[in-house]
Amino acid sequence: MRTATKLLTAIILTLPLGAHAQTATGQPIGYPVSGLYIGAAGGFNLKGSESIKNLSSNLRTLGTGLSTPNLNVHSAIAGAGLGTIGWGFGNGLRAEVEFDYRRNTFNTLSGNNRSGFGASTSASGSEQLWGPMFNVAYDFVGLVPWAVPYVGVGVGYQRAHLSNFAAFGTGTAGALNPALTSNDTRASFAAQGIVGAAFPIPAVPGLSMTAEYRIMGLTGTRTYNAGLTATAGGVRATRVGTFQFGSEYNNTFLFGIRYNFGVTPPAPPPAPVAAPAPAPARSYLVFFDWDKATLTDRSRAIIREAAQNSTHVQYTQIEVNGYTDTSGTPHYNQALSIRRAENVAAELVRDGVPGNAISIHGYGETRLLVPTGNGVREPQNRRVEIIIK
Repeated sequence: MRTATKLLTAIILTLPLGAHAQTATGQPIGYPVSGLYIGAAGGFNLKGSESIKNLSSNLRTLGTGLSTPNLNVHSAIAGAGLGTIGWGFGNGLRAEVEFDYRRNTFNTLSGNNRSGFGASTSASGSEQLWGPMFNVAYDFVGLVPWAVPYVGVGVGYQRAHLSNFAAFGTGTAGALNPALTSNDTRASFAAQGIVGAAFPIPAVPGLSMTAEYRIMGLTGTRTYNAGLTATAGGVRATRVGTFQFGSEYNNTFLFGIRYNFGVTPPAPPPAPVAAPAPAPARSYLVFFDWDKATLTDRSRAIIREAAQNSTHVQYTQIEVNGYTDTSGTPHYNQALSIRRAENVAAELVRDGVPGNAISIHGYGETRLLVPTGNGVREPQNRRVEIIIK
């Protein structure tokens, strides 16, 4: 256990804090624990064998050879659970305090002893462990796309209670049918290593399911008050004394839930900004007398308004398009439409519009505002249109 703890500590101390893997878009996968969190887990515990040794002298009076039983007590798989409260530093590192509980029942003994505890002996009763542990863990955010693996180490203090513990022997010439019993509680320092993974629940930011393995060891030995009953010299007698349990290891498999308070999911990438719709073109109509290209006072007022309004908008081009009615020949009308457009453009320049912003077109009688037959003097077709784009 000491070697495993040192190894896990070395791994954590050499980790590059904050160096998380990312998706192709640069977003971290999963959520680093940040701030306060709580958790709870339950599962099962597989206890390693515990060695019985060092019977006190007053127990050994019931038979020779009982001072060093050289026995191992084995347990059945049983339940375990814990609750945690901790703090995440936002860079993968977190610290937590846990309170755990484990319970295992004893079922068999192994080992040989000339005074009655042999390979065919049995055990009963249970051992309950509980107490606080302080853990430090590191989350590998982004290592895999659907989970956050983590490792950790912890130290703490565990109380170990023997409930109706009994170890039964078969009997030899030294002591027939010995029975070692105890109902006592002792405490010990403990250390543990942790390997697990959290599975974030996307629908609830901060909520994760967890699965982990813990190996916890109790250091040193624990001395329990005990009674030993055996038949010696034809007399069944009981002595009161102590015995010791050696170092203990617990393999614990847990499944639980963890909630990190105040967590919000990372902001989604900004939606593409749609290009603004182009502003609608504004147009002004300047009308002319029949067969004329000269500007009237009314025409100049309209052109002046168009020039002033062009300074209030961001334009890319100003079109000046000339037209005629259907009276006259098409060739004559084409030339007349260009003269009308040129006169309007010149007036725009006098009103402050840059000449390089103006394009001039003459369309003659090809684009009538009011459809007519040939040779018709229609006033609304004798026009110039100013279009600000």
